[in-house]
Amino acid sequence: MPAISGRHFLQIPGPTNVPERILRAIDNATIDHRGPEFQKLGQEVLGGLKHVFKTKAPVVIFPASGTGAWEAALVNTLSPGDRVLMCETGHFATLWHGMANKLGLAPEFIKGDWRHGADPAAIEARLTADRKHAIKAVCVVHNETSTGVTSRIGELRKAIERAKHPALYMVDTISSLASIDYRHDEWGVDVTVAGSQKGLMLPPGLSFNAVSDRALAAAKTSKLPKSYWGWDEMLASNKTGFFPYTPATNLLYGLRESLNMLLEEGLDNVFRRHDRHAEATRRAVRAWGLEILCLNPAEYSSSLTAVLMPDGHNEAAFRKVVLDNYNMSLGSGLGKVAGKMFRIGHLGDFNDLMLAGTLAGVEMGLALAGVPHKKGGVAAALDYLIAAKAAPGKKQPAKLGVA
Repeated sequence: MPAISGRHFLQIPGPTNVPERILRAIDNATIDHRGPEFQKLGQEVLGGLKHVFKTKAPVVIFPASGTGAWEAALVNTLSPGDRVLMCETGHFATLWHGMANKLGLAPEFIKGDWRHGADPAAIEARLTADRKHAIKAVCVVHNETSTGVTSRIGELRKAIERAKHPALYMVDTISSLASIDYRHDEWGVDVTVAGSQKGLMLPPGLSFNAVSDRALAAAKTSKLPKSYWGWDEMLASNKTGFFPYTPATNLLYGLRESLNMLLEEGLDNVFRRHDRHAEATRRAVRAWGLEILCLNPAEYSSSLTAVLMPDGHNEAAFRKVVLDNYNMSLGSGLGKVAGKMFRIGHLGDFNDLMLAGTLAGVEMGLALAGVPHKKGGVAAALDYLIAAKAAPGKKQPAKLGVA
């Protein structure tokens, strides 16, 4: 194949672009994971993660993908045969449901159309009908990566409270943490699931559980088997900054740098940046005359935008044209929407110029692939970005581990 100049545009909704600062942090010599230098690193990242999850609860780090964090959330809190209420919001919610089945749980799926988030009214009605409290957990995906639809986590917590139901509340934030506002404590979440390769700007390889006191209490009576995924040994070792087995040391270097970058920008500024890029992208899509998969503006994702293809046009063929001609990767359609839509990732280490290049690649690709559309999507996005006001600068906080 001929050589391709320039840098590849990785515009899938994760893994995301890894910034140079994090790459350089990872590129350090591996140290003794039982020594004092590592202890300091462990204490810094374990403490710093609480700021991102907006919690005072412990956050457990596993060397794994987000799938591992799904499993850890379930096996640490539940027992064989336990009923779990889940919501069909997309491909990843479906995979989590499948995992619950494989683990010997009894998951109940509230059906969805993949164009809306989890319905608070439906959850409230189902929990209210469960007068014997057979349902032990409610599991929801905050930002469904396959559809670009978010669920309203705070409203869902209120629905659970209105039903006066004691079920644990578990939330997947794999593609929303550090990109979309999320509040583990305020929203009464018992287990928050996350991964390293999206808003945290790291390569894949780390996964996380933020764990409430209620979840820790449930773990004492849980009967599902676990060894590697057990919270108890992890939390015991974490008290002094260590891990019960060999951790992913160099990824933890990168995590420390990621947390510093988020602190320097300020989480509220990070969220505003993602909101701005998402709105600019949606304006481009509308200007092209294409349709956004998400139907409810209150549930638009700020991490990615899913775009429906016109009838008779396949997303895989379109994405191949973009990749072959412009060296840019776009997200594919998954599950029920495979072949029908593509996804534009705009999360993580991302700025206005990177978004402009991304949207230019999409618009040129639409033209080259012969996909019916109108011109002017990039111009509409740029007009919005120019008009958008930058948030006032704030004093940078101290770095992790620095007084």
